[in-house]
Parts: sequence; structure tokens; C-alpha cells
Amino acid sequence: MKRILTIAASDSGGGAGIQADIKAITLLGGFAMSAITALTAQNTRTVEAIYPLPVSFIESQIDAVVQDIGVDAVKTGMLFSAEAVHAVAGKIRQYRIACVVVDPVMKSKGGDTLLQEPAIEVMKKELFPLALMVTPNLDEASFLCGVAIDSVEKMRDAAQKIRDMGPQNVIIKGGHLSGDCTDLFYDGRSCTEISAPRINTANTHGTGCTYAAALATEIAKGYTPLEAAQRAKAFIQTAIKCSLPLGKGHGPTNPFANIMRSADLWECSSALKEALKRLQQAGIGHLIPEVQSNMGFAISSAAGKEDVVAFPGRIMRLQDSIATVADPAPGASRHVAKIILTVLKYDRRFRSAMNVRYSPETIERCRACGFQVAEFNRKLEPRDVKEEEGSTLEWGTDQVLSRAERIPDIIFDTGDVGKEPMIRVLGTTPMDVADKIIEIAH
Repeated sequence: MKRILTIAASDSGGGAGIQADIKAITLLGGFAMSAITALTAQNTRTVEAIYPLPVSFIESQIDAVVQDIGVDAVKTGMLFSAEAVHAVAGKIRQYRIACVVVDPVMKSKGGDTLLQEPAIEVMKKELFPLALMVTPNLDEASFLCGVAIDSVEKMRDAAQKIRDMGPQNVIIKGGHLSGDCTDLFYDGRSCTEISAPRINTANTHGTGCTYAAALATEIAKGYTPLEAAQRAKAFIQTAIKCSLPLGKGHGPTNPFANIMRSADLWECSSALKEALKRLQQAGIGHLIPEVQSNMGFAISSAAGKEDVVAFPGRIMRLQDSIATVADPAPGASRHVAKIILTVLKYDRRFRSAMNVRYSPETIERCRACGFQVAEFNRKLEPRDVKEEEGSTLEWGTDQVLSRAERIPDIIFDTGDVGKEPMIRVLGTTPMDVADKIIEIAH
């Protein structure tokens, strides 16, 4: 297990600083250690007070950790004073620590000063030359370079200027730009853009801390700086997507979301396999359409097709029963995923669906069973929807749900030129869907 030392301040609100670092490092498989530089009284709205710890005590913490446990990587966060920056740089030189990630924390989300102005020059002169990686956001990069940075082109110029201050690699985080969130990685030879879709949330407290801690951990695990940056980006992206609406200001990111997502995907897969067994025992082969079937199950925080688990290669008819070629996997069915993701916009409880063969008799059985049945007409779909492969399912499902009082059990269409008519069975879980299919099958 790699040993990661975070040298930063404590956040009493738990969303940033030492607390965020320890969570990220631990969840990524590292052993987290800390040297606290300051105590803060803060929450999601503001930093109410800062109590810097004596420099000698900061040094004692670093000595105690390095001399006994050892260190594979160091991440620095809020250092606050010039004296603290000087002391931390001295200890890094003393112990010849090669893997150092410097997050030049200058201000909080609420605008509070977290790095005194005299400390900035000391950081540039003493700490940056020791860094394997420096990770300023746009505001920090603008301050370091003395020019406003409001585009990817200016980020490139700033990355070169900051690297001239001594670090081996620079990542400028572009989250404050409009559009996709694009970070810029620069190693002195080339710039690489690392982009991810923007997530519409105010809950971004601790983003920089969590990202830098993840970066240090991934580098310590053996990934190259660029690979580590890409992995850290994916980690923080999920943490932001599943951020926590706590407090009355900027809520914290959720680093545990990555572990939760893995656990949710496993549970979805297990639930699908159990439902498949139930359907196989029930002999519902006659309900498999010409284009075959698939069943999907979305994780609770699903936002894209990669969050919907389904059967690769679909579900096929095998005489009176059904069969699959592989175990369920995330992103295995674009079509079923589109249906489920559309339903989730209306009711987050309905996370599963399966398509089965259409016939007027089957629809009558659905109604006889007491299921709520709804229909959309493919012939009415707009031309642009027809021309985009797979868009009909999203459009048709939305057409039904936009006028429904509740989520129906069944949504069907009678097809169009070159399009097989189809029934979609909706449910809260795969077993809920399977029970409905079995009821209408016999």
C-alpha cells in the first residue's frame, strides 16, 4: 500500500482540506497520513476563522511520519503563511521526496484568503521547483501569471509560464470556463486537454483538494503524471456528479461515489441475473421479438448509458425459454438505456425495463392483468428523430410520460416502415419487470 502524506489545513465542515484528502486517498487504495498546517472553522458558506499552527509543530508532524512510516508521495494544500511554505519546502528537500503534488490553495469557494500574499512568492521560489505537479485553478493560474485566463489558448500560455517557475508538470484546471470542463496538462513538451461534461451543481466544495489528493495517490501507485491526471479527473467527475446537497452554501463533493457506483453496478448485475433465472424458468420464449430482447437496470445515481447495466448480445429465444451470451455489463444496451434514462427524468424509482414481442392479444392481457398501458405512434415522430438511430425510444417514451399521471407499466408502439412493433415493460427492479412479464405471458 502506497503511503501518501497530505500537508494541508483542517476543514471543520469535512468537505475540503485534510478531511477531503484522507477520504480520497483511502478510497483510492492509499494509506493516508497528515501534517496539519492550520485549523479552520468553516462550513459550506464561509471560513469563519483560521488558526495557523506553529511552524515548529508542522515540521514535527512531517518528521514523525517520514522517519517512522515513510512517504511515497506528498500532496500540499492550504499552507497559509510564508513561514509554513518555507518550512514545508525545507522538509521536502531534507527527505528528498520526489513525488510532490502542489495544490496552490489561495482562496476558498466563498472568496476567503487561504494563502497570505507574502507566501505566494515563497511558494513560487521554494516549493514549485520541488514539485512533480502543480495544480492551479484558473483564478490561481491568473494570479500566478499576472494575466486573466479566460480561454484554453490562454491556459496554454499560462501553463508554460508556470512550468518556468520550476515544476516538472502543470495542470491548469478549467472548471471556471463555460462549456465542458477542460483541464490542461503540460509536461514541457506538449499540452494535453482532459475534458469532461460539465455537471450542473453548486456542490463543489473540496473539488481541488480531492483532485490533487487523487492525483498524488495515482502517481504513487505507478501511473505516469498524464495517466494519473486522467484517472484523477474521472474520480473527481464522479464525485461531483454525486455531490452532496449538505449545508446552505456550496455542498461537498462525494469521493465515496466511485465506490458506491461500483457496488451499485454489482448489485444491478446480480439483480438482472436473478430476474433472468426467473424468466428462464417461466418459459417466456414466445415473447422474444425478432430483434431479440434486453433487460436493463440503472444504478440509483444514473446519468448516462454507462450507468445502466444490461446483457451484452441481448436476450435470445431458446425454444420455449431464453438465453444470453454473457453476464450483465454497464453500457451493454444503448436502446434499453435510453428508455430507462428517460423514465428516470420523471420518477427515479423506476430503474428497470425490458422489451418484449408486440401483439394485440398481449396488450389485451396486459390490460386484463390490471396494468396501466400507454402507447406512442412512431409515425408522428419528427424527421430529425427518425434520422438519428435509437432516438425513437427516447422520444416515444417522453411523449407518453409527459402526459401521464404516473409511470405506466407498459409502453408500446405498433411499428413503422422497417420498424418492428414493440412492448416495453417498466418496473422499479428487474424482478418487478420479470413478474409483470410472467403474468402477461400465461
